Amino acid sequence: MRAARMHGYKQPLHIDEVQVPVPGPDEVLVKVLACGMCRSDYQLIDGYFPLDLTFPYIPGHEVAGEVAELGSDVPGSTGLSEGDRVVVNPAWGDGTCRQCHEGNEQLCTGSGGWIGFGPPGGFAEYVTVPSRHLIRIDADAGLEPHQLAPLVDAGLTPYRGMKKLRATGRLGPGRTVVVSGIGGLGSYGVQYAKLLGDGATVVAFARSDDKLDVARQNGADHTVNTRGKTPDQMRAELRELTGRGEIDGALDCSGAPQSLELNASLLGAEGALVSVGLMGTSVEFPIFLFVSGERTFSGSFWGNYNDLTEVLALAAQGRVKHTVTPVGLDDINDRLGALGRGDVIGRQVVVFD
Repeated sequence: MRAARMHGYKQPLHIDEVQVPVPGPDEVLVKVLACGMCRSDYQLIDGYFPLDLTFPYIPGHEVAGEVAELGSDVPGSTGLSEGDRVVVNPAWGDGTCRQCHEGNEQLCTGSGGWIGFGPPGGFAEYVTVPSRHLIRIDADAGLEPHQLAPLVDAGLTPYRGMKKLRATGRLGPGRTVVVSGIGGLGSYGVQYAKLLGDGATVVAFARSDDKLDVARQNGADHTVNTRGKTPDQMRAELRELTGRGEIDGALDCSGAPQSLELNASLLGAEGALVSVGLMGTSVEFPIFLFVSGERTFSGSFWGNYNDLTEVLALAAQGRVKHTVTPVGLDDINDRLGALGRGDVIGRQVVVFD
């Protein structure tokens, strides 16, 4: 099979011919039909994550495909058969820690991991997956592989983040929620703000008018280009748009320090900021601002199995729009470079014949 492999950090991927992997007794061989390209893939290659990988290594964690072969001990209770359309739940917890027992395998504190960040990923024509980490997609769901693949991260991560924001009680009619960073995650995040915001006014922040166009298409009530603007200028623009110069909640999908600091400065009393992005390494917030106004900041990482099934259900109901650009495996290095520069609108997805 063909696979795009890392031969070291800070190096272009190599398109190599390698052996098709053989599934273990409890594994399934998946023929990859599509694999999303995430900024974290670029960051992995660039050495952002402190992982001990064995090279050559196949990245790629947003995987949709079909069952090619079942291992000898895959239980019939999985309901899987050869030819079934599937997506890969990317969080592979070890099943023993408290977080795994709570259902949050993406937070595993034991020996678990994530496909594409340890176990070989989906930038290849085939991948083996433990059967319990596959979700079967009904044939009548009306979703193509290039639409399904991004849902397991770009679609999943902001969904969990918006659920956390809603749980703070800061959303609803007469309130304002910001979705900041309209890339692969933010283009879905705006939609979840409308679906889960209980009537809150949704404002999208980005540094590109093209990305703000996507936010408007996905339901944002207002959009603001933040490039070069001070917090005071932002408050004035918010006041003109919404009647208020502060916000009740923010979902930050970039993780860039300047974005987080701006969103924090705009929070009203009891406001909540949830971050799902990972562009930076650290950020500073004024302690008095958060303590005196009982503001909150929290991280939200990926999503669990139930979060993913909810996202897939929304997509099957036609309640989620996709901003997807299919690309070929041979173009992967060029397209990863575009990710690193921030030049991508929505999600790029590697598609296989």
